[in-house]
Amino acid sequence: VQLQASGGGLVQPGDSLRLSCVVSGGSFRRYTMGWFRQAPGKEREFVVAISWSGGTTYDSDDVKGRFTISRANAQSTVYLQMNSLKPEDTAVYYCAAGSGVIVSSRTSETAYDYWGQGTQVTVSS
Repeated sequence: VQLQASGGGLVQPGDSLRLSCVVSGGSFRRYTMGWFRQAPGKEREFVVAISWSGGTTYDSDDVKGRFTISRANAQSTVYLQMNSLKPEDTAVYYCAAGSGVIVSSRTSETAYDYWGQGTQVTVSS
C-alpha cells in the first residue's frame, strides 16, 4: 500500500490550501484515513480523521472549524481543506491509512498501518 500526499506550499496567514492523498495498492474503502502533522522540533500530532464511509470525521481542537477532511472512495483519495491558516499550522503534513481503527484510537499514530511521505505546509507573511 502506498500513500502519496501533495498540495503543500508556502502561503500567507489567512489563506487556504487543500492537500490530497492518493492511496494505491490497497482497499481504500476499508480504511480510516487520517492526517497528522509535525512541526520543527515537535512530535508528530493528530490533525483530523475520517471513517471508511466518510460519515464520521474527528478534528483536533487546534483545527476545529478551520480544517475539513473528506474522501472520494472512487478515486482512492482523501483531502484536507485548510482555511484561515495560521503560522502555527506550519508543519510537514502526513496522511495515514488504517484498517480496524476504533474510535478511541483514531488520534494515535499506532492505530494507522500505512503512511505517506509528507508534504510541507508553510504559513508565513
